[in-house]
Amino acid sequence: MTRTLADLWPAAGVRVRTGDLELRFPDDDLLVQLADLAAQGVHAADYMPFLTPWTRGTPDEVRRSVLQYQWGLRASFAPAKWALELAVLRDGVVVGMQGMYAESWAVTRQAETGSWLGHRYQGQGIGTRMRMAVLHLLFEGLGAERATTSAFADNGPSNGVTRRLGYRANGEVVQVRDDAPVVSRLYVMDRAGWDTRPATQRLDVTLEGIESFRDAVMPGE
Repeated sequence: MTRTLADLWPAAGVRVRTGDLELRFPDDDLLVQLADLAAQGVHAADYMPFLTPWTRGTPDEVRRSVLQYQWGLRASFAPAKWALELAVLRDGVVVGMQGMYAESWAVTRQAETGSWLGHRYQGQGIGTRMRMAVLHLLFEGLGAERATTSAFADNGPSNGVTRRLGYRANGEVVQVRDDAPVVSRLYVMDRAGWDTRPATQRLDVTLEGIESFRDAVMPGE
């Protein structure tokens, strides 16, 4: 029997669809498109929204950073500590990346989310919808109990999306960005908050490949 990549690597079969958006595992062809998008700009030149400044450098340096990081995630995937980053496409065009990250998932049922969008696609509501889609994947597809996220205090758009989606403030930490202290605001959404969210935050979402991925992160369950 001929095996597909998804048979051997369940993350490759994950698909999340809602309206004109699709979130799916980035094969190498998609990674090249994501790398090109990142090289065209993810944020204003005078602001850094990431602890690791992977968006700095020549266009080719940024492209290589995207590829190396994604290949590293694949190589380090394990049930005890895993990351799943999904390419975000709108009408078939790559617009960004949405990720989720977990340690001791079988015990905690908790994951962190993070994302980026190509600069030219920001301010169009895509970031909100792709976050809602990945929350649906976490809570409805994987049975999460908590989803966490964070943003620098001076990142207004990211903090705004998080608050609009009903996360609760969960404290602050001081981190180092560009050799200077910066405050990161922490947020959490628990199962109760997800279940009682208003109708405006309920998308029509289709999930694919979730059963195999669930088995991969919870072997023996």
